[in-house]
Amino acid sequence: MIYDLAIIGGGASGLMAGSRAGELGARVIIIEKNNQVGIKLVLTGNGRCNLTNKIDDHKILSANYGPNGKFLLSAFSKFDANSTIDFFENHGIKTKIENNNRVLPASDLARDLLDALLSDLKKYQVEIKTNSTVKKIITKNNKIQKIILDSGEEILAKNYLIATGGKSYPLTGSTGDAYYWLQEMGHTIIEPHPTLTPIITIEKFVSYLEGLSFKDVLLSIKQNNKIIAKELGDIIFTSNSLSGPATINLSRLVADKPINDTDLIIDFFPNKTEKELDSDIQDGWQKQKNKTLKNSFLNLLPAKLTDIILNLINLDPNKQVNSITKEERKKLILAFKNFTLIIKKLDDYDKAIITKGGVKISEVDPRTMRSKIINNLYLAGEILDLDGPTGGFNLQVCWTTGYVAGDSAV
Repeated sequence: MIYDLAIIGGGASGLMAGSRAGELGARVIIIEKNNQVGIKLVLTGNGRCNLTNKIDDHKILSANYGPNGKFLLSAFSKFDANSTIDFFENHGIKTKIENNNRVLPASDLARDLLDALLSDLKKYQVEIKTNSTVKKIITKNNKIQKIILDSGEEILAKNYLIATGGKSYPLTGSTGDAYYWLQEMGHTIIEPHPTLTPIITIEKFVSYLEGLSFKDVLLSIKQNNKIIAKELGDIIFTSNSLSGPATINLSRLVADKPINDTDLIIDFFPNKTEKELDSDIQDGWQKQKNKTLKNSFLNLLPAKLTDIILNLINLDPNKQVNSITKEERKKLILAFKNFTLIIKKLDDYDKAIITKGGVKISEVDPRTMRSKIINNLYLAGEILDLDGPTGGFNLQVCWTTGYVAGDSAV
């Protein structure tokens, strides 16, 4: 059989493409290396799945993806955040909006989204071929001739879509195989990096702080004595790194930069100036003049953190607050607002939410997702050099590019 569209990759973008192409009456096959499709989708958001971010203005939505975001403007005119919400609600899945316009299924079950897509694929008679690894893609005269599977089976189609994802969550099968296929076809691959990932620091004391979390702190990345990125939000200390939404988003801004002479600076009190914080501390000390330093900040910061800070600035934790000098108090204030860690590296792909980098977008038609190099090839999802912050933005890329590719390829 010669299919109208052969899709490599049964993730969010591949499934959406299959749904749309099938709806248009195309003969479609989805080729998936795992024993089931949608594995990564079901794991997203710890199983809750933040499916999009409800921003109505396409320019504002695209700005969240950085300079490459303009590539999505045409695609958003065909399938945007509201289209995503409507798609799933038309399949009986109620949605809800949480902080910062994050949209989730009301059930908090990512599986519901997968079931909706699978129901479409069954309805439109889309063939799903699991446990099938692509061994080789044969091209001739700037067109794909066929796909050869590890089993030796050959898949022939009029058009092909690569929607294999990047390299994040490698246990779900995202191993970056498609980068090599695409380079062989002549595509440029922007070097992939793990991103939206914890930041590992060199300080051993971070393990002592494991489990401590803080809301609404200001994180800054300082490189060569210059602040290059900032993020306001929540953080959590792990055994060897800093994680949490603010850290994860900040990692995206430095994923493709060399991590040398780079500091991670935490301001635990971003809403207070140094003078205001100093005043607050002095007011508190007036009521507890005989308390020791280590016991005088319990209403401000956890004891474990103050232990570390006092040690770093060489202040005796048993010293009484009524004997602290102005200079010593100044050192404390600076430490509270400039708690500095040295970055060792970003965590690896197994902890990364997405991959930064991928197919150079200037080699893809933004109106159709068709390759400008291989005439019958389309590209969708994380394989493209598009990445956004947490909050549903990256899944929206999958839904949008998948829909547009499925719509255009038949």
